[in-house]
Amino acid sequence: MICTFVQDNCSRSRTGVVRGLHYQLDHPQAKLICAVRGEVFDVAVDVRRGSPTFGQWTGARLCGDARTQLFVPAGFAHGFAVVRGPAEVLYKCTGFYAPDDDRGVLWSDPELGIDWPVDAPIVSDKDARLPPLARVPAQDLPAYEP
Repeated sequence: MICTFVQDNCSRSRTGVVRGLHYQLDHPQAKLICAVRGEVFDVAVDVRRGSPTFGQWTGARLCGDARTQLFVPAGFAHGFAVVRGPAEVLYKCTGFYAPDDDRGVLWSDPELGIDWPVDAPIVSDKDARLPPLARVPAQDLPAYEP
């Protein structure tokens, strides 16, 4: 798969911050994620309706010292927890950010069972109000295209 990246984003967070799980519906983005400072536990969740891996997640520790990366395909929700901060995370995206197209799934959805490695998560009000995956209307989920 060849990707053309059109936008770079950078976020900075302190230890314990959890961001996500975010995706865009009509303007999907694949992302290449790396931590250039600190360490994060980065997560991708398949939210493509009809996918054989729908609702499954993968996670990887990304560390500025190790220069590790994670590729998140379009149609997957993305989030991370800062394990050692402050952390600076860079995202290379294949699509531009469209604020009106922003969607998400609750980071702590028990059905997903993500094992976040933080003791006292710090979560934004916006992310805390996201629905669990089972409550996201089908029309708000990307379609699986084999």
